[in-house]
Amino acid sequence: MPKLRLDKIIADHLSCTRNRAAEIIKNGRVSVGGAAVVSRAELVDPSADNITLDKEPVKYRAFRYFMLNKPRGYLSATTDKRERTVLDLLDIEHLRLGLFPAGRLDKDAEGLLLLTNDGALAHKIMSPGSKIGKRYFAEYHGDITSEDIIAFSEGMVLADGSKCLPAVIEPVSGGAIVTLFEGKYHQVKRMMAAIGKPVKRLIRISIGGLELDSNLAPGQYRELEEEVFHIFNDLETKKHKITK
Repeated sequence: MPKLRLDKIIADHLSCTRNRAAEIIKNGRVSVGGAAVVSRAELVDPSADNITLDKEPVKYRAFRYFMLNKPRGYLSATTDKRERTVLDLLDIEHLRLGLFPAGRLDKDAEGLLLLTNDGALAHKIMSPGSKIGKRYFAEYHGDITSEDIIAFSEGMVLADGSKCLPAVIEPVSGGAIVTLFEGKYHQVKRMMAAIGKPVKRLIRISIGGLELDSNLAPGQYRELEEEVFHIFNDLETKKHKITK
């Protein structure tokens, strides 16, 4: 791993500002290889050098991953002049991490949203070529028929001419589970409308093998570590391995 400035490592470790990290370093609270370092500009390899803060190991992570249970009424965006975004739900220390949504959920949709600063991972999640399934629970009006199931499985053409990849719809108690392998605008609602079953409520429950934590209330979130790897169907994760 390339060497990084010590103030960056401490700032990322504590989710604080660089200036606050520099103050901590200046006060002699940080050691590298057993020796106290007081220069914020010291270059250190966090994967090889033994870094401690107040004699406790510093675990540096280049990329961060958070599971959010998105509530209704929030945009899956980083900024908006008029609407609330999912970043408005974050504590200030996590706002400093440069997180963004990996994919999107409609404003009135709920459920699992992954926030990260890992652009490569986000691209893989959003790319149809990755074939990472996203599962949704949909409440709707009407009854699912065998013809509806076939229409989803064959790849539906929407009213505007958009061609959808083959998808899966499975009736369950209170609604249906819909699995998509892409993320067109309002896709679940548009596909359901195309078969005459308008959606009343939509909740994303999983991305690949990563399932929404049932202990997270709407608006709550928590950090992920190894769990994030399960969003890959093939578990091809070496290039995204979190440095600890």
